[in-house]
Amino acid sequence: MDRQSFFFRNYIAHALLILFAFLIAGSVFTRQFGLYIQAEKQKQLQSTVVYVASQTEVTASEPENKLVKELYSVYINQIANSDDVRILVTDLSGNTLFDAAPSNAKSLLSTKVDKISVEQLKQTGQFSAKGRLGNILPEESYISGAVCKDDSQNVIALVYVSSPYSAVKYMMDNVSHMFVIILLCALAGALVLSYFISARMTQPLKIMAIAAKEYAAGNFDIRVPEDNHCTEIDELAVSFNNMARDLAQLDELTRGFIGNVSHEFKTPMTTIGGFVDGMLDGTIPKDQQEKYLRIISEEVKRLSRMVIRMLDAAKIQSGELILNTAPFDFTEMTSQIALSFEQKIVHKNLNVDIDFEDNLMVNGDRDHIFRAVYNLVDNAVKFVNENGKLTMRAYASGNFCEFSIKNTGAGISPEDIPHIFDRFYKTDRSRSLDRSGAGLGLYIVKNIINLHGGDISVRSDGGETEFSLSLPLMDKKAVTNFINSSQSEQ
Repeated sequence: MDRQSFFFRNYIAHALLILFAFLIAGSVFTRQFGLYIQAEKQKQLQSTVVYVASQTEVTASEPENKLVKELYSVYINQIANSDDVRILVTDLSGNTLFDAAPSNAKSLLSTKVDKISVEQLKQTGQFSAKGRLGNILPEESYISGAVCKDDSQNVIALVYVSSPYSAVKYMMDNVSHMFVIILLCALAGALVLSYFISARMTQPLKIMAIAAKEYAAGNFDIRVPEDNHCTEIDELAVSFNNMARDLAQLDELTRGFIGNVSHEFKTPMTTIGGFVDGMLDGTIPKDQQEKYLRIISEEVKRLSRMVIRMLDAAKIQSGELILNTAPFDFTEMTSQIALSFEQKIVHKNLNVDIDFEDNLMVNGDRDHIFRAVYNLVDNAVKFVNENGKLTMRAYASGNFCEFSIKNTGAGISPEDIPHIFDRFYKTDRSRSLDRSGAGLGLYIVKNIINLHGGDISVRSDGGETEFSLSLPLMDKKAVTNFINSSQSEQ
């Protein structure tokens, strides 16, 4: 089955909803109008029959006056023609005494009203019904009845006023036809309006679909309008543009990463291959092979570190990095890291200021945290200027262990600060000074710290760069228990 466009589905939904609403409204209106017409017709007949009954009583009071009878006949016939009703006057047995009807009315089928209608009228004095008064009326009609009384309040005659149902039905059909025409015109207008509304609503989605195809083709410069006068679509457009910017940045970083990795792998592989070939073909004398084997070993370790970093980055991204937590002394670990950089510090003739608070117990994965702190110290030593200053602090602040490392030097540009912890990101300065990485170090550091419930930040101004991280400390009771258990094991 062919898939339908969102515009088509949305338009059909609007059309069906509008049609359903009009049908419901039309049905309710037609029914209510019909009931109203019937009620009004009954009121009209009731008013007419009461008036005719009163005039009949006046005429009956003067039975010998021919002029009154003639005027009565003329007047009642005039009412029958003007109101389009049939007026019957019968005796108490239902025999017709007087019949007045419009000129186009059909003749009566008999001259006597059925007994049931007669008795009902005599008992109630007035009644309204729908029928044919037995078989006297030629067609189904609305009927109202009233009694005529003499001065002694005795019933002397019966009056029936009827109007054919076809006349009411004709009026209702005319109104229904008019309503249908109005309904169709309004429906056509509503469908046309719905078409343009649906087109306007789906236009941003069409633009997004075109943009998505461009993104799939690698063109991330396309942006969609963010002012569509619809909160949900505007939010979607903003998210879409943010996604495009992120994809563009990720694409740029990925390209840079591939270039960096290709370069970083190519250099040691070339070195290793050249030295191995030199040993095999005798270019490198045997007495110097140990020297070059050490270089090869360092290059292999360098490659191994790069592979481990990429694997860690992949594990972090997929959420598969496993932490083996255990209590350890952060001060002892950080001191060990600082001592490992002694030769590099001496080589650069750095002024070092170290202040570590004792017994900063942290519950975490020591290996991962070691690598994170080592990476920060390595970067600081790498980028500090010759004869510069290196400052390291570790202290307790509330329930957290705070560590900071600050170095003098060129620093980090303000535009690089927001991206310094992004995956594959390398500043222009680090590209020239650090050719042994692929922009994954600080990304891994941040995620390791975050996974331990801590945080990391960076500032760079006035010729100084400072990285600060925090890790949750173990509470004093847990530290005491850990120390006691360690001593008892010894």
